[in-house]
Formats: sequence, C-alpha cells, structure tokens
Amino acid sequence: MPTSLTRRAFLEAGGGAALLAGRPWLRAQRPKQPNILFVIADDWGNGHAGAYGCKWVRTPNFDRLARQGVLFTNCFTSNPKCSPSRASILTGRNSWQTKEAVNHYSIFPKDFPVYPDLLEKAGYFVGFTGKGWGPGDFKATGWPRNPAGNNFQKYTLAPPQHGISANDYAKNFGDFLEQRPAGAPFCFWLGGQEPHRGYEEGSGLRAGKNLADVTLPAYLPNNRIVRSDLLDYALEVEWFDRHLGLALQKLEETGELDNTLVLVTSDNGMPFPRVKGQIYEDAFHLPMAIRWGGKAKGGRVVEDMINFRDFAPTFMELAGLKPAPSMTGRSFVDILASGKSGVVDSSRGVMLAGKERHDLGRPNDWGYPIRAMRTTEYLYIRNYEPDRWPAGNPETGYRNCDDGPTKQLLLSGFDEYYRMSFGKRPPEELYRIQTDPACVKNLAADPKLAQVKTELRQKMEDMLRQEGDPRMLGNAAFFDTIEYTGPKRHSYDNWLKFSKP
Repeated sequence: MPTSLTRRAFLEAGGGAALLAGRPWLRAQRPKQPNILFVIADDWGNGHAGAYGCKWVRTPNFDRLARQGVLFTNCFTSNPKCSPSRASILTGRNSWQTKEAVNHYSIFPKDFPVYPDLLEKAGYFVGFTGKGWGPGDFKATGWPRNPAGNNFQKYTLAPPQHGISANDYAKNFGDFLEQRPAGAPFCFWLGGQEPHRGYEEGSGLRAGKNLADVTLPAYLPNNRIVRSDLLDYALEVEWFDRHLGLALQKLEETGELDNTLVLVTSDNGMPFPRVKGQIYEDAFHLPMAIRWGGKAKGGRVVEDMINFRDFAPTFMELAGLKPAPSMTGRSFVDILASGKSGVVDSSRGVMLAGKERHDLGRPNDWGYPIRAMRTTEYLYIRNYEPDRWPAGNPETGYRNCDDGPTKQLLLSGFDEYYRMSFGKRPPEELYRIQTDPACVKNLAADPKLAQVKTELRQKMEDMLRQEGDPRMLGNAAFFDTIEYTGPKRHSYDNWLKFSKP
C-alpha cells in the first residue's frame, strides 16, 4: 500500500495555508496554490517529439501540451545519467554540488533538502509513481522514503512489449488524487520508465513504423539495424506519451487541469552510444514543455537556457515559498508568466555540464571526469583524465553504454563510428553547436579559435569555482572515493572469472 499523508497530519502540517511570498503579481493572480504535476521520461532525447518537428516519433499529448503551454528549446541537465540528473532536480543544485549524488548508483546524502519534503511541510500532498530518484541507495543515509515523495505503485497492467514497465502510471496517479485530502494542493512526480532499455527487438517495425522515416544523427551509421533500433526506442517514447495523455485526462475529470502546472521532460538523452552518460549535445539537451492553465500564455516557444536545478526553485515560488538556501538554481516563473517567446531573459545564455565516475570497475572503466560549458554558439568540453577510456575499457569488455543492437553493431568493427563512441578523446573539445549539433567536428585545435577556447575554459572554471566544485578547488579525489551501490555484474573480477576458459 502506498504511504500517504492522513487528513489529520495534513492539517497539522499547515493544510495548504502557506503564506504567499515573492512577486506581488503572483499573489494577485493566484488566490489558490497551484498543483504541480512533474512528468519525467527515462532516456528520452531532445527533439524526439512532434512539437520539435520530428516525424518518426508520435507524441500527440506532449504536442498538445506545447500548443496549450510553452515549448522550451534549451532545457539542460548538468549530468546526463539517471540518478545524478534526478538529484539535481530534487535538490535544486548542479551535479557537482550534490556530494555523493554526483555519481550513478550512489547514496543520496542528507545534506540538502528536497522540494517534495519542503512542499509537504507547507501543506502540499506529495507522491510519485514509477521511477523517482535512482538508481542508488537513499535508505543508507536515513531517508525514510524515496526523495521524490510518497510511493504510489499499486496498479499494474500488461505491457504491450517486453521491456515496457508494467506500472499503470495514470491509474496510480488517479489513486494518488483519490487519496488527496479535500482542498489540498498536490505535487506529484510521474516517473515513466520508458524509453529506457531493453527493447523488444523489431517491435517498431512490427507496429508499422518505417525505417526510411528515421532521422539519423551523424555519430551513428546509416544501417538497417540502427534504424530499427531507433524505431523500437520511438515506440517506447510513444508509450510514455500515452500515459501523459491519460494523466491529463485525470486532471480534466477532476476539474484540476487549469490549476495545475504540468512540466514534462526527460532525465537524459537516449540510451544509444555516444549519448546517455556522455557530455555531448544530445546527452544533456532535453525536451521540455509546460502548461499552466491561463497563468502561462500558450502557443509560445522559449529559447532561454533552463537548467534542471531551476525546477525546484520554480516549484517553491509557485507554492509561495522562498527557495531553500541550499538551492543554487533560479526560478523561471517570470518567464512562464511573461507571455513572451524567443529569448525572454538574456542572462540565461550559458549552461554548465559535467560528470564524474561511471558505475564501477577499475579506474579505466570509470570514464572521463568532464566539465563543459554550453553557450548559444559553442560547446566547450574539458576531459580531465584523458588516459582513461571515456566510455569503458576494451580490456575488461566493459563499456558504459546500455546494451542493444546499435552498441553490438559498433563493437563488431573498430571503424570511425566505434571511435566516436568508445575511443579515447583529447583533453579539450570544442564544437560549433549551430552547425554541428551532433558534435562530430572538434575545433579545439583550430588556431583561429584559440582565444575562444581559452576564454570559454577560463569562464567555465571561474563559474565552477564560484559554485564550490571540488574538482576546481583541489579536491577532485573525493569523487573517486564515492561508494558504488549497484550490481557488480560488470566488475573486473567478474569479467576475469567468466572470461576464463
């Protein structure tokens, strides 16, 4: 049974009567605290929705949200892997500011409050279904529940393909709404587990999808296997979108749609080589659309850069609360309420990204520690341990990339596509994003751009120092001491054991 807040406990917590704070226009326009429905996919890549012009992934419900609300073209996570990305959302901090939560399969430290807890204390009814924070161990540090909220996982269904979760997300959201105390504002995290691998191979083709419709990124070969793999991925995105539509229907049935801010995004890019877990454009640049009834004028496309750490301060402001002092993100309620399209706030023109250790194994399996700066024109990348392998060590057979047909195809030959995904990289990389969004032409050695590269590196490291990044402050060793809490199936010792004749 899901854990839920009783009516008595709800009333003792404040009963939704938190004082409104912040901007006067927000108090005037909102006599009642809005509900918050946060819908997050697992490994859904940027641009893969009809609202962005994609023809081979059908997302009618996301597209509806974009038409009725605001479509964002520059939403970014600071660390493109599941648990660190989700930790950034919950704490309102960049990945390198979350201590142990910077790594995948880590613990979740108790050092920073999370927005569901803060909203619950202010009278919100909070819960989640599907995938909340994870993978990792939150219990080891004393969290009584998943940091995403109270657990609603009661209802299941028969999934249409192998690899799709049996969680009936929309029905569990309905269960949450039924248990909500009368008159309480709510905050719900709907965590789809799609389009995370594995997929039912060939399911996209069997569903009637066309190989020729797929738009291939420049870092993947034009191959039937790859195209079919992408169609299987598309089918799972469409399953996620279906449940988004059912959740919106629940809100309409309860009369809560127009008093609910609905935010839809993904935690990181698609689970394909050179994407998920890497620091290239398609890894950390993500889809996002927001609908907020009549409070945010619909039909707009906003180009401002939004960071995942901005979500928590935004949710806090919506509730009439000040962000926790530990939150380093910036609320973007002003952008939602502005009625404007294009660039609304010119100060939002720079984004930082980075990662530390991959999952497990010997140091060469851990991947590169990376920091990066994304501007409107360039992506600058600094690889701090280029002697390691960036995505796993061929010596151990471990490559930090989800298994699937595309990965196996690249592993069958050491060609240019293999090199781009798994080969070693230089200490610095520089890409002109507008003309090379796939990040395949490294301009770091171009003498004409030497000054640009230097300026980007200096600005990036200055910003990271201001944010207290241990790597910039001489304590990079901390990151490699963080305990790995996940399965050991890829460890070097196991590789030796199972590879012996």
